[in-house]
Amino acid sequence: MKRLDPEVLGAHLGRLFRTASALCDSRESAEDLVQETVARILARPRWLRGGDELAYLTQALRNTFVTGTRTAARRPRELMPLEELDPADHRTGARPEEAAIAAEVFPAIARLPERFRLALVAVDVAGLSYREAARVLGVPEATVTTRLYRARHRVAHELDPERSGAPARRAVNTTITMRARSAHAR
Repeated sequence: MKRLDPEVLGAHLGRLFRTASALCDSRESAEDLVQETVARILARPRWLRGGDELAYLTQALRNTFVTGTRTAARRPRELMPLEELDPADHRTGARPEEAAIAAEVFPAIARLPERFRLALVAVDVAGLSYREAARVLGVPEATVTTRLYRARHRVAHELDPERSGAPARRAVNTTITMRARSAHAR
């Protein structure tokens, strides 16, 4: 067994933040999740069984997220008036295209059922292999593959319902066929 070197955490913060962003509904929640995860990890020495630091850190992030979600579900919720809400994220001004995509994709990922969301985040956001994701999530690799396919399909359908369903594909094919025929007739 190998001891987790606390100095290595900094190298993985970007991936952990991307993973947390996909799990959480806001940037601030993602930052809080990463901070809480790192604080828990640094609280005592940690030992790696497989030697894969990123897989361990992703599992710790997932566990912290699940614990926080369960704790929050037991607490009464407070509602904020719309007048007090500031939805603008002023830190994305330099990259508006990325901000626009993230503003659509991450909320769609956050609305997925937990089992699909965790598989999608582990592979597509954190960059784990299917095998690593299976180990982190505690499921067979084939289950990760299936959940990932279904999660991607649901996100694609939510982002563009016309292109992701079978009836819509037929409509697109019909439109393409009609355009080709009219061009040929000219």
